[in-house]
Order: sequence, then structure tokens, then C-alpha cells
Amino acid sequence: MSQDIKDLIQKIQEEGLQAAEDKARAIEEKAKEEAAAILEKAKLEAEKIIAEAKEKIEKEEAASVASLRQAGRNLLLSLRQEIDAMVEKLLVSSVRQAFSPEELVKTISALIKESVKQGEGAIVVSLNKDDLHKIEKAILSELKEEAKKGLTLKAFGDISGGFIISFDSGKSHFDFTDKALAEYLGQYLRPRLVEILKG
Repeated sequence: MSQDIKDLIQKIQEEGLQAAEDKARAIEEKAKEEAAAILEKAKLEAEKIIAEAKEKIEKEEAASVASLRQAGRNLLLSLRQEIDAMVEKLLVSSVRQAFSPEELVKTISALIKESVKQGEGAIVVSLNKDDLHKIEKAILSELKEEAKKGLTLKAFGDISGGFIISFDSGKSHFDFTDKALAEYLGQYLRPRLVEILKG
């Protein structure tokens, strides 16, 4: 009988041990499944975070590129405006220098003598006050005959250099002021300057 008890105890122990091992295996399998699910979830979450980060970086890069392009355009526009202003200043200065009192007398006299040949109306020449005082006597002595037919010299405050001339008593006029001539020359020079800058 004691052998039977021993066998029974041993059988109980073996069955208990087997049950414990089975339970441990089940717990281990469940733990592996849960770990695999956690890893899969973590992997999906990591992929999502990476995709969002890449998208954000791409958007920021696109915004940076757009900002750089806009900054480049703004710089070119600003540079073009600066160059235009510089060219205009140089042209105005050059035209003023070219219209020395002697050159004003020559130019105005030549225009008036030519217009008198064509039999046009009364002539009005507008200059700035300083130039008028410097050349009035010289023009009037140069154009005595023309002055008798109706030549008027007058000061005009808006003219900084050069002159405006009318051959029909002021109804229409030709603008030979420094600003007008600089504008005219600038229309020719600006495209050439752009070509030079492109090269």
C-alpha cells in the first residue's frame, strides 16, 4: 500500500508539474503574443512619427525654398531699382554738364533759327532762373531778328537743367530738360544694361 501511495504521490507530483509546465507555457505564449503586438504597435507608431516628420521636413524645405526664391526676386527688384536710380542720376548729371551756358545758347539758337525758316509762330523758351540770367543776353544778341518776331525767354521753377521750347506761343512744346533727356536716354540704356548684367 505504501507503494501505491508513493506511486500516487509521484503521479500527483508529475501531473502537478505537468500542469505547472503547461500553465507556464501558456503564460509564456501569451506574453510572446502580447510582446509581438506591442512591438507591432510600436513599429506602426514609429513609422507614423517618421512619416509625419518627413512630411513636416518636406513642407519646411518647400517653404524655405519658396522664401529663398522670393528673397532672390526681392533682391533683384531692389538691385534693379538701385541701378535705375543710379543710371538716372548719372544721366541727369551728364545732361546738366553737357548743357553748359555756351551749349544752351548754341542749341537754342540753332533750334530757333531752323524754326524761323519754317515760318512757325511765336517762340517761348523756358529755363531755370540761373540759366536764364546766364544766357539771356547771349541769346538775345545772337537772335536779334528772331527776337523782333516774337521770342520770349522765361524762368520756370520746375526746370533744374536744360530747357523747354514752344514754337506756337506755348500751346505745345518740346522738352529738352535734363530729366526728360535722361529719361529718353535711359530707355535706350536700360535694356543694354540688362543685357550686360545677364552676360
